[in-house]
Amino acid sequence: MEALTEFFSGLASRFTAMLESVSIDVDKIADILRYDPTQPLLFNTGLFMLLFAVFMVLFWMVRGVRVLKMTLVILFSLYFYYKSSGLCCLILLGVCVSDYLLGLLMQRASDRGNVGVKRLIVAVNVLVNVGMLAYFKYFKLIIDTLSDFMTLDISVESLLLPAGISFFTFRSISYIVDLYRGEIRACRNLFNYIFFLTFFPPLLAGPVVRAKQFMPQIEANPVATKAMTSEGIYLIILGLIKKVVIADFISGNFVDRVFDNPSLYSGFENLMATFGFTVQLYCDFSGYSDMAIGIALLMGYRFLENFNAPFKAQNPTEFWHRWHISLSTWLRDYIYIPLGGNRCSRPRMYFNQFATMVIGGLWHGASWMYVIWGAIHGGLLVVHKMVRRLFPVPAARPVVTEAGEVVMVASDPSSSWFSPLVRGFNMILTFVIIALTFMFFRAPSMADVGMMWHQILFDFHLSVAPQFIESYLTIVLLIVGAYLIHVAPSAITSCPRQLFEAAPSIVQAIILAAVIILVIQVRQSDIVPFIYLQY
Repeated sequence: MEALTEFFSGLASRFTAMLESVSIDVDKIADILRYDPTQPLLFNTGLFMLLFAVFMVLFWMVRGVRVLKMTLVILFSLYFYYKSSGLCCLILLGVCVSDYLLGLLMQRASDRGNVGVKRLIVAVNVLVNVGMLAYFKYFKLIIDTLSDFMTLDISVESLLLPAGISFFTFRSISYIVDLYRGEIRACRNLFNYIFFLTFFPPLLAGPVVRAKQFMPQIEANPVATKAMTSEGIYLIILGLIKKVVIADFISGNFVDRVFDNPSLYSGFENLMATFGFTVQLYCDFSGYSDMAIGIALLMGYRFLENFNAPFKAQNPTEFWHRWHISLSTWLRDYIYIPLGGNRCSRPRMYFNQFATMVIGGLWHGASWMYVIWGAIHGGLLVVHKMVRRLFPVPAARPVVTEAGEVVMVASDPSSSWFSPLVRGFNMILTFVIIALTFMFFRAPSMADVGMMWHQILFDFHLSVAPQFIESYLTIVLLIVGAYLIHVAPSAITSCPRQLFEAAPSIVQAIILAAVIILVIQVRQSDIVPFIYLQY
């Protein structure tokens, strides 16, 4: 009897120990899933890949039941945002309800022809969204600026910035303004609008998706085809390689070191860091866009392209037709055109373009460095238009090739303006100019910019180039390789995509697994957030 008692006592002890160990594991899982401002749920994290895999299994199981599918996506989207911004997800839901109600009021006012009410609704929406940006994003900058100008000793703590607030406020404004213009009709299903504004792939860092592009897809309840799935997986792979293999490696092993202490490096190294950051920023941001578009494709939704080989641009104007297309077109449609666009005097047109770019610069962050960067780009656009007016070139029109690339086709192909040599020179010159402007985008202060320019102008030391290449060979190969692939003809760069999309599903899965393993091997010890996550 005693032996039996001891047996059950030992069994109970082991069972209790097992429960305690399970409890510890549950606590760890809860900690991982709970909001942590230092651990947002990013596309390039293992936690996201695991949760997304589970999500896609559930999505596939309920794909035939529209209500269940939409509920699943909304819940996952809200959790995705909660992991990045905590209870700020309630702000996002508040914007959803506000937009929905304002949209219904706008539609009623439109049907009755009440222009005054329509304008009031637009004003309310803009004030709410801009007010949120001013409070969460620019409050400290405003107070610090006033304190400096008025010699007051005012100090305020930085507020928690809701992730992606610049993106979902722009989507909110575009919805109400499009209603005002009569381009769309109000969404009468609150569920659909919450789906639109909270949809997680573009939520944190774009693209800036508009209701008139996305709402019809939501209402159509699409199903991903095999072609869409293949394209989506390819874009996810491409985005991971851009972000982790190229951008993060360049940043952590070279670019950040120089920008943090430019005086410790020669002018040549400062210049190379500037070029490196330009490639890093493109790979980081376009990598996020690629993954966002790819993830949406897996669910049957398609977004417009956000980057179209911007380093192939021949001038600053063409650069902004290719770079962050969803933002540049948003600024054009909702700021430049309302200011008067080009339907006014030439000086006013120049002012409109300059002011639009300054606002675009401020949109990027609460720092005067972004305003200066935007002003420089505004100046470049104005100067380019002035030069084109003084030295007109033969007429040319943009044409989209079968590979999806935008090219300028001359009315007179024999003109020397469109010779390969001139185009190549213009492309390289534009890249150099754009890269130098990004120095203001990346540097913490004007003092750092001044130091970098001092090193470039007075302490260049081209003689360190061989040693630099030897010491940073991998960095050089990544920067140069990424640039050359980027500017290569689309007929060449589209081949891997076509081969991948034509491959059997098992081959695609093997390639995806291999890329994930590569990402795990080369990534930094700490997860590097996407640059545009802070905007």
